[in-house]
Amino acid sequence: MDASTGAAVAFTLVFWASAFAGIKEGLVGYEPGQLALVRFGTASIVLAIYAVITRMRLPRLADLSRLGVAGFLGITIYHVALNFGELTVSAGAASLLIAAAPVFTALLAAAFLGERLTAWGWLGIGIAFSGAAAIAIGESGGGLAFEPGALLILLAAVSTSAYFVVSKPLLTRYRPLEFTAYAIWAGTVPMLVFAPGLVEQAATAPLSATAAGIYIGVFPGALAYVSWSRVLSRLPASAVSTFLYIAPVLAVIIAWVWIGEVPAVTSLAGGTVAIAGVAIVQTKGVRRAPAPSQ
Repeated sequence: MDASTGAAVAFTLVFWASAFAGIKEGLVGYEPGQLALVRFGTASIVLAIYAVITRMRLPRLADLSRLGVAGFLGITIYHVALNFGELTVSAGAASLLIAAAPVFTALLAAAFLGERLTAWGWLGIGIAFSGAAAIAIGESGGGLAFEPGALLILLAAVSTSAYFVVSKPLLTRYRPLEFTAYAIWAGTVPMLVFAPGLVEQAATAPLSATAAGIYIGVFPGALAYVSWSRVLSRLPASAVSTFLYIAPVLAVIIAWVWIGEVPAVTSLAGGTVAIAGVAIVQTKGVRRAPAPSQ
């Protein structure tokens, strides 16, 4: 992995980790569906401004259905299911369920993209998952409770995994920013069902909640998704997805520095384990294609 790709990974994960605090703040003034619309409505506007200024090319007609599926899976289903699920599921339990996404991604990538992880890769995923579990337990005060909303969180994990797999072939034909714009626009359109309650909620929501919604739209939304598409265009989907195990580590650190939430020892230990697992996948986990004979 070259330096620019590594920087894109770091940029994405830092902003995605900060989104958890932003969502929590946004839900003070907005219902889950309306908050998702605020977030991706903002992201859509930002990307539309870019498209007009740069005269971004239109997508090919043959790709419209695949772009629509990518947006529906990765934007509509993932974020709406996650927001509604977190109403009843603890943050720790939610993070543990989302941590299953790299496993689903590896399985789907093997089935549809022909990607294969080595035994080291699966071991690394197992180690990283155990680290994520330790973080979830530490942040939940030593226990986890799975409410009925857990099925929505699990749906979010599966949908984001499918998004990675559907995105991969498209990123060979579109630049990361182009693909992200089309996917976010396609994923935002179904969220318009939440528009009727948005004006009323915006009128009564605290300024901090609205500001949080705009923030997660611009940074963890538009910019981070563009950055993630850049990474996905360069590396195997099964390997890229394991970087998601670093997001809970960053979220714990951000909460510690930003709002003074001191992490549990279990969370710190889990973070170390998760990073070790990701390192194994990235260094030994991807089955390399044999070099061509001379």
